[in-house]
Amino acid sequence: MSAAMDTESTYSGYSHYSGHSKKAHRQGSRDRHKSPRSKDGSRSEKSVTIQTPPAEPLLGNDASRTEEGQDDNWGETTTAITGTSEHSISQEDIARISKDLEDSVGLDCRRYLGLTVAAVLGLLVFLTPIAFILLPQILWRDDLEPCGTVCEGLFISVAFKLLILLIGTWALFFRQPKADLPRVFMFRALLLVLIFLFVFSYWLFYGVRILDSKDTNYQGIVQYAVSLVDALLFIHYLAIVLLELRQLQPMFTIKVVRSTDGESRYYSLGHLSIQRAALVVLENYYRDFTVYNPALLTASKSRAAKHMAGLKVYNVDGPGNNASGQSRAMIAAAARRRDSSHNELYYEEADHERRVKKRRARLVVAVEEAFTHIKRLQAEEQQKSPGEMMDPREAAQAIFPSMARALQKYLRTTCQQQYHSMESILQHLSFCITNNMTPKAFLERYLSPGPTLQYDRDRWFSKQWTLVSEEAVTSGLQDGVVFVLKCLDFSLVVNVKKIPFIKLSEEFIDPKSHKFVLRLQSETSV
Repeated sequence: MSAAMDTESTYSGYSHYSGHSKKAHRQGSRDRHKSPRSKDGSRSEKSVTIQTPPAEPLLGNDASRTEEGQDDNWGETTTAITGTSEHSISQEDIARISKDLEDSVGLDCRRYLGLTVAAVLGLLVFLTPIAFILLPQILWRDDLEPCGTVCEGLFISVAFKLLILLIGTWALFFRQPKADLPRVFMFRALLLVLIFLFVFSYWLFYGVRILDSKDTNYQGIVQYAVSLVDALLFIHYLAIVLLELRQLQPMFTIKVVRSTDGESRYYSLGHLSIQRAALVVLENYYRDFTVYNPALLTASKSRAAKHMAGLKVYNVDGPGNNASGQSRAMIAAAARRRDSSHNELYYEEADHERRVKKRRARLVVAVEEAFTHIKRLQAEEQQKSPGEMMDPREAAQAIFPSMARALQKYLRTTCQQQYHSMESILQHLSFCITNNMTPKAFLERYLSPGPTLQYDRDRWFSKQWTLVSEEAVTSGLQDGVVFVLKCLDFSLVVNVKKIPFIKLSEEFIDPKSHKFVLRLQSETSV
């Protein structure tokens, strides 16, 4: 407890110092790190929505965050909260929110309807062979021929085949859905229709030829039920081929580009529909792409605004002159200044790299010095000094103040402070202490931007994506197809290219043909 109080007092004192020294920088930092809002414009393409299932945040519930009393911008100075709200909402926002709610309700209803139909059909499939065997025993048992040894052996065959079919169906179909697709999966719907027609035809034949005539050949009836189970096993094999094996062979190469910063990745896909390819892209995006940081994109905009703000146009002809002359004058002046703007960009980037390297070196030294104050006690040492022992959380709180200032400056310089709260850093620090990780392992998360899944889910997770495609989303991938995945802040542009046909030829070389002759010249000394 004393270590935790020292940590809070040290951090509050540092916040008070920062409030007096960087008051002017605070407002500019807030404006600089605001995320740009994207507006939906009119488009001619077809757009559908992919909605991922809700998930719990990684840092626990809201109550625990309230008890911690720590905001997201832990590196900023302390700010008093007044009763005035800074947020506003327009009619367009209300309309968009209501549309999103209607879409989500429609997706939920469609998902539960599909699950209900599949469950009812699956139950009918498993009960049908059992009903074929039991109905003659219930309706005309006295008229049936006795069941011999072969007939009783068919009972065991039906039981084990139904068990195998049940396990295979559970492994193939009973999975937690990863996303809500905008359209139905064509192969899955085709299999459901095929199974329904198949079972319906078996019931129709059973009703006409067995129930109406009250067939007394019970062994033939059992054999009929066995043939139904065999056919269902073949349909299950067909489902494995269509749903799992068909897409394994790579046929297309797709390029995924993030629209804001141009980061791109390449992936190989098999025969998939556009909506299922979009789902694969999103699954790989959260794993492979670095986290989206809008603060890094404001530098070029601020630089262009600064250049345009330095231009002044004077109207010497009076107010009667039109504005076209002023526009042409500003464009010409901007073109003249553009010739020297590359020098400014070069020196700005060089100065930024110098500051990043300097603060990175300070951070590495501070973390290494902080880790030297921690020593893991062995079992015999724990009995000698029980009063000085601390758990990993207390140890993290004890050494955090010595590295907090250097870490804060480095995160501000690299525009990463909005992704790392003080609570998340303390959790990561206690995790590293618990597992005997080195200072370099602790700094790996902060020295370079990591994949999107590395950060807290509430800071990057986009619940809803919009799929924009000129082709039908249920159609398969083809060479040259382009579709876009949009979220609130950015979009992913996907370009599909077919893997070319490769023709290999064989050339045989006889091992005995490797013979050589030494050529000697008159000038050569051997």
